Amino acid sequence: MPNLLYTFRGFVVPVLTPFTDGLGLNLSVIPQYAKFLADSGIKGILVNGTSGEGMSMSVEERKKVAESWANAVKQSKQHLMIQVGGAPLPDVIELAKHAEQIKADAILCLPELYFKPSNAEELINYLKIVGDAAPKTPLLYYHIPMFSNVNIDMGKFLESIGNRIPSFVGIKFTSTNLAEGSQALHADGGKFVIFLGSDQIISAGCTVGIDSFIPTSVNIFPGQALEIRTAGVAGDGLKARELQHKLNQTIITISKHGNWVVTMKTAMALLTPINPGPVRPPVQILSPEAINLMKKELQLLGYSIRN
Repeated sequence: MPNLLYTFRGFVVPVLTPFTDGLGLNLSVIPQYAKFLADSGIKGILVNGTSGEGMSMSVEERKKVAESWANAVKQSKQHLMIQVGGAPLPDVIELAKHAEQIKADAILCLPELYFKPSNAEELINYLKIVGDAAPKTPLLYYHIPMFSNVNIDMGKFLESIGNRIPSFVGIKFTSTNLAEGSQALHADGGKFVIFLGSDQIISAGCTVGIDSFIPTSVNIFPGQALEIRTAGVAGDGLKARELQHKLNQTIITISKHGNWVVTMKTAMALLTPINPGPVRPPVQILSPEAINLMKKELQLLGYSIRN
């Protein structure tokens, strides 16, 4: 049985989950959030990923966030991808079934994070269980070895999977190893979609033929990201590198102040109309001193602070 057809290409934004100061969900932000990204030219949304703190939420919370985005994208006409992994397998199965019920356009899944797969065969067996739970929804694997410590070679994995999971269509590749990324892109005759997840190498990804991306910074700088991809896909490497360098300066300025998610949430509140609120423990909020320093440094780079 052949794999499901999956045609989406371009940017999918890993959205931040809005929390209240009491660490409840603030779902009222989501319609405005979807509109902001859609108006900025972003046509894809990823819910409950790493930047969305999916693994810090209960199953019910993850379902509520996914449902809120499913409702929002009916208006904004965006592609909806839902990350279902990072939980005990019965919960992953439940989340996959739920994603299909609410008509997600795609499902993304981390590997098992405790009894980690050690080879492609073990990973395929795990993903097959997830795929069987939602057989009508395209399934992608979430490769993020810096967090998962699952270091299976993605080129070899994609060469070996064939049609064993009919719903399987590709991977999110969050790694700076572009030699491996290129092998994954060309595996099995270029059969699978590769979404590059590393913010600082969008232009480099374009040079090896990658045309689809899931980087967090696009929440805040959608215009810059779109320009990089447009130049890179068109073969204007010099312009793409120059634009990438400017974005990278900004990312380094933001992310040096703390954990990736908390600094991105802080910057989004400072630079866009969307305030995603605080992070959930054990991640810690930034000190007032760190926020003030971030403001000053962003102003020096030419950005206007909203609050």
